[in-house]
Amino acid sequence: MLLLTDTLIKRTAKPATGKRVELSDARCIGLCFRITDKDARSFSFRFRDPVTGRLGRVTLGSYPDVSLANARDRADALRGQVASGINPADQRKRERSTAANRTFGAVAERYLEEHARRHKRKSSADQDAANLRLHILPKWKNRGIDGIDRADVIELVEGLISRGTPVMANRVQALISKAFAFAVDAGFCKFNPCVRLKKRGAERTIDRVLSDDEIRQFWARCMFSPVSRRTGLALRLALLTATRASEIAGLRRSELENLEHPDRAMWLIPGERTKNGRAHAVPLSALACETIQSALDLIKPDQEFVFASALKDGGALRPHSLTVAMKRIAEVVDGPGASAWKALPPTPHDLRRTVATRLASLGTPREDISATL
Repeated sequence: MLLLTDTLIKRTAKPATGKRVELSDARCIGLCFRITDKDARSFSFRFRDPVTGRLGRVTLGSYPDVSLANARDRADALRGQVASGINPADQRKRERSTAANRTFGAVAERYLEEHARRHKRKSSADQDAANLRLHILPKWKNRGIDGIDRADVIELVEGLISRGTPVMANRVQALISKAFAFAVDAGFCKFNPCVRLKKRGAERTIDRVLSDDEIRQFWARCMFSPVSRRTGLALRLALLTATRASEIAGLRRSELENLEHPDRAMWLIPGERTKNGRAHAVPLSALACETIQSALDLIKPDQEFVFASALKDGGALRPHSLTVAMKRIAEVVDGPGASAWKALPPTPHDLRRTVATRLASLGTPREDISATL
């Protein structure tokens, strides 16, 4: 046993082929310095397992990357673990095995399975999954969640803003905050870097209501190229019922009652498909019944979704397809109302807002409008 010094470490020659030199430090119990026949120099800590009494070893790092002073500090810390009844080698193995579970990617997957898909509507959970996949995981998937701080969040969000998507930037910031809140509750990290972080993207509040001319343009143009007839029928039903795009896109045959009798026709939307989680009964007018029947004529008798996907066999039309269709109508509108449509193409949600606004202008009581929506 020798008092290790930097001079001694540097001057000790490498051993012959197949041999190695190991020096124990007289100042720090358990600290060893090893030199191999290839002149690889490293520190390690030797100890006895506090339970079994067996000899064990933990590598501290290569010299000079790890200095003698730093190696002594590390050895002192490990000796404290042994004194507390902990095997340092086993502790390191446990930490390595859990490190993979503490990456942002692993935590994000648990957030989706244990929170989003359990407590959110399917469409909302799917949107979370898409935003994680497209905007967050490419940068953070393999990063330890404890190593992500406020500056990292701002950098990622500002990147989206610089690409001209401030609204998406705010949505991604909110998703990051939710994922970190889940991680804090689950014990994966100690703080949420998004706490009290204001939305960085500027959002315009738009109360888009279609004019009479725009409604005429919509009704005539939504059924023809570049919009498919099936999607056009879905959009018409959105205006006729003031329902949400996700509710329209996921309409099933089993949700329809008395379609052949307009005075009693009803669309029963189950709670798992509504935003507030409550079942919603939508009376269907004669025109709404006619629109739905036209959509049914486009699908096979055994297909469940009224607005079936053209890409996914047995699947439903995606709500986003309705948004895209509204933008495509801008390519073909002309005449009265066309300039307003082209300047600010309305969304499916604007159809819903238009219904509410028009009902109010007709003197419909507010509570009746609320019940309709």
